[in-house]
Amino acid sequence: MNPPELADERDGRYLRRAIELSWTARERGNRPFGAVIAMADGKVVEAWCNTSETGDCTGHAETTAIRLASPRHGREELAGATIYSSGEPCVMCAGAIFWSGIRRVVFGIDAVSLRVFRGERAEQRDAELSCRDVFAASPHAIECIGPVLPGEASKAHEGFWQR
Repeated sequence: MNPPELADERDGRYLRRAIELSWTARERGNRPFGAVIAMADGKVVEAWCNTSETGDCTGHAETTAIRLASPRHGREELAGATIYSSGEPCVMCAGAIFWSGIRRVVFGIDAVSLRVFRGERAEQRDAELSCRDVFAASPHAIECIGPVLPGEASKAHEGFWQR
């Protein structure tokens, strides 16, 4: 199966920025994930996974971006936003996306491919539930596009999880 195509240049620009932020996370000693929330009016919120820096296990890129965006942008504005994530959102992040009101998600590498990088070490395993399953339980539609640019998104994971 071929990965979905990007809807437009804007999707490519913001997803590639989220991928760049995954490298920032890695360089700072965190797990390599980045996220960008792009509002309909062009305002942007960026974040990377900061769990190692902060000691906060909920500091994933998506939850961090939502924490930054929520106080400044109401649910109506977030409903018109897209969140771009370098990796498929985990169950926690999918829940945060639902609660934020964001209605569109574009991600790079999928969870199944991430599990190959992570291996079988218990502390690196995740809940094996797709973000699509979480979004399907939502009373409002959440569009989910991915994996997109999985080759680019996977680069930050090469060699990282074996440490």
